[in-house]
Amino acid sequence: MDLRFGDGKPTDEERAAVDALLGPPESSWEGADRSDADLRWARGGREARDRRDLLLPGLHALNDRIGWISEGALDYLCRRLTVPPAEAYGVATFYAMFSVRPRPATVLHVCTDLACTTAGASELCAAVEARLGPDSGVKVERSPCLGLCERAPAALVIRAGYPPSGDDPSRPAFGDEAVQAEGGSGGAAPGARNGKGRRRESLYATAVVAPATPEATIIATTAPEDAPPEPAPALAVPQAGHPSLTLLARIGTTDPTSLDAYRAAGGYTALRRAFALGPAGVIREVTDAGLVGRGGAAFPTGRKWQATAAQPDHPHYLVCNADESEPGTFKDRVLMEGDPYALVEAMTIAAYATGAHRGYLYLRGEYPRALARLTHALAQARARGLLGDDVLGQGYAFDIEIRRGAGAYICGEETALFNSIEGYRGEPRSKPPFPVEKGLFGKPTVENNVETLVNVLPILTMGAQAYAAIGTPTSTGPKLFCVSGSVRGPGLYELPFGATLGELLTLAGVRDNLRAVLLGGAAGGFVRPDELDIPLTFEGTREAGTTLGSGVVMAFDDTVPLPRLLLRIAEFFRDESCGQCVPCRVGTVRQEEALHRIADRTGAAAAEDVALLREVGRAMRDSSICGLGQTAWNAVESAIDRLGAYE
Repeated sequence: MDLRFGDGKPTDEERAAVDALLGPPESSWEGADRSDADLRWARGGREARDRRDLLLPGLHALNDRIGWISEGALDYLCRRLTVPPAEAYGVATFYAMFSVRPRPATVLHVCTDLACTTAGASELCAAVEARLGPDSGVKVERSPCLGLCERAPAALVIRAGYPPSGDDPSRPAFGDEAVQAEGGSGGAAPGARNGKGRRRESLYATAVVAPATPEATIIATTAPEDAPPEPAPALAVPQAGHPSLTLLARIGTTDPTSLDAYRAAGGYTALRRAFALGPAGVIREVTDAGLVGRGGAAFPTGRKWQATAAQPDHPHYLVCNADESEPGTFKDRVLMEGDPYALVEAMTIAAYATGAHRGYLYLRGEYPRALARLTHALAQARARGLLGDDVLGQGYAFDIEIRRGAGAYICGEETALFNSIEGYRGEPRSKPPFPVEKGLFGKPTVENNVETLVNVLPILTMGAQAYAAIGTPTSTGPKLFCVSGSVRGPGLYELPFGATLGELLTLAGVRDNLRAVLLGGAAGGFVRPDELDIPLTFEGTREAGTTLGSGVVMAFDDTVPLPRLLLRIAEFFRDESCGQCVPCRVGTVRQEEALHRIADRTGAAAAEDVALLREVGRAMRDSSICGLGQTAWNAVESAIDRLGAYE
């Protein structure tokens, strides 16, 4: 290990941010004043390696308090964790939400992805930049999808260092909440502790503006006390309150901040039945119900749980993937904001079934309200004996720690997510070994996304047979669909598997001049308006030559320029490629370059670039290490083959 530290020194504020997370340094080896005891003491070996996973929270602590990460601050964090600065620099520069160059404390992220682009995001950016001017103290950044597609266009304001010295830390500055770094609840005073007992005092503030107008966005960046509160999660669910709902039944009808309200609405019934069934019984119910992963891969959940539970190596870990970053996806955000206790209960059941005693909830960094709601829910669950050393008096110990992402689409891949938690660059690992054998920290790990886990609750409350009766024989249960774009009622819809695409779009109020529908997000594929009879099942979309993915359904009418959408998709994959493998690192760049050229060409010249696109796309699909590169060509290919793009 080469520990070459630079000459930069941390400021007092930077030291305070790191020390609030890690506690004061114990020796000069970690940055304290030198003493004679230092000649006989140094932290190293396993003790030092066991602290590597605090690197990402440490980078968050600095970024939250200062707004960027200086060389001196990074060196100090590395001394505290015994991490080589070169490796830490590689981690810090991997994430879009961090900066290693000076920038203002207030950063405005304006979504310019598919739904927001069609809703006028470019015009919004231009108007905001013109009004703010170069000396406003606000950094405007064009952002990939913020997960607010039902309210496009969207913007997210993040202000570092809130509250300023002397301000009341209990008073939220932005909208209806201020967020405490690594898991404080809205408006909480500093000093709260996470599941491991470390103090988390770095505060920052956020404001979500959606639908965003230049006026509202300017107010959020310059006069935070006047920023309007974020709408209730129920407004994202057009079906809210309908008796047919299962997964969304409590959203809009039950107070998401109240544990008592959750229990009165049937909460923790599933966990009590899980304890009655025992771990093997729970896995059997999940298997018999036919539950498969809802993130797009559709792997049988019961098989994954059984494989993890059977591993002799311990400890086992549970990881909830709440880093949904697929453009057009917002289902997990709505679930976490509108029904957070359901996720806590579902994670407890999954951990009990697989023999895990610690769970990690890897939460997307652009979801401040979900962070506040989940942190509050975890605190309430611990206080009421629903998490901790003796869950529900059953002698089972389990707790959950939230880890915030920092803007990396690739961390939605399970092994990249593990690397991120462990304090490394979020790059995918080669398989085998698979996560059920060697996952997080090299131990057996079960990883599921939010929607998959929440489906476990109705399986246990209604029984596997009743659950399997919903949907089709091979795609069982209810499914959530994120509908946005050219529809009158964008939002999150719940339908049983087997409903057709046309039925869903009719429910959402699709416009008459429909040109195309994108299924599965940027990694999915386009279908034509005459293909709306496609059944929304994993097997149905596969037979139709497309994909269901995570449930994204984006409708585009004939006013939307298709080449512009394809170019934005190509830009997205170019930016989000981790760069680890050549096919993806080079292929995503070549794909974007070819699409730029095609925009200015016709005839034979355009045909040459289309042929090149096909060649590059096949190379990425066949030889990329993970799903990002393997699917980066899907949407472009479907637009060329099904929609006749560039003809």
